[in-house]
Amino acid sequence: MNMPSQHPSIIAIDGPAASGKSTIGLRLANALGYLFFDTGVMYRAVTWLALERGLDIRDEAALTALAEEAQIDVAPASRSDGRTCDVLVNGQDITWETRSRNVDANVSPVSAYRGVRSALTEQQRRIGLRGDVVMVGRDIGTVVLPDADLKIYLDATPEERARRRYEEILVRGGEADYDEILRKVRERDRIDSTRDVAPLKAAQDAIVVDSDQLTADEVFEQVLALVK
Repeated sequence: MNMPSQHPSIIAIDGPAASGKSTIGLRLANALGYLFFDTGVMYRAVTWLALERGLDIRDEAALTALAEEAQIDVAPASRSDGRTCDVLVNGQDITWETRSRNVDANVSPVSAYRGVRSALTEQQRRIGLRGDVVMVGRDIGTVVLPDADLKIYLDATPEERARRRYEEILVRGGEADYDEILRKVRERDRIDSTRDVAPLKAAQDAIVVDSDQLTADEVFEQVLALVK
């Protein structure tokens, strides 16, 4: 059920890796009856398309042209198979293809290309401006949707984010090294906050929610209160 019109129609949630953006964003979108849009899926879509066409992932010009030419769309989930949304490229549903190991291994350099980011920012903005959307990323409130109705910056210390990721892996029955996870979290923060294009930072008018001492439920209630 959609909220009355006085509630924000375009909600941007930014924050560093493993801050809980996707978990909170999805839960909020479900509560509001909004589209949940994690912008990372677009970079995965371009990566998948490049691999399908046999392009060299190191060829920035070719990847930029591909991002400019491809028609990428994100829509509410059409199937109950665990997806949070549909990812479409030129009309083809590639939702699960974007989660392949091959895409995982190649998406990082693709998402760093200036031309790719510029092209996908336009596509993200097109979808966001339809409204009734919770958009999650690292540059939504600062670059993609600077006029969003509500901007939230979800933060937590590297140590807390590493601890959460460590415990997630253990719960799934995996093996994890906390120190190694913490090192990767800090390295990702460094890359995200120092890159030339759309570095990670809170928008000036964003409401910062520090989740260090909060449970996921407490963070959700705080965010929902901001919406209402």
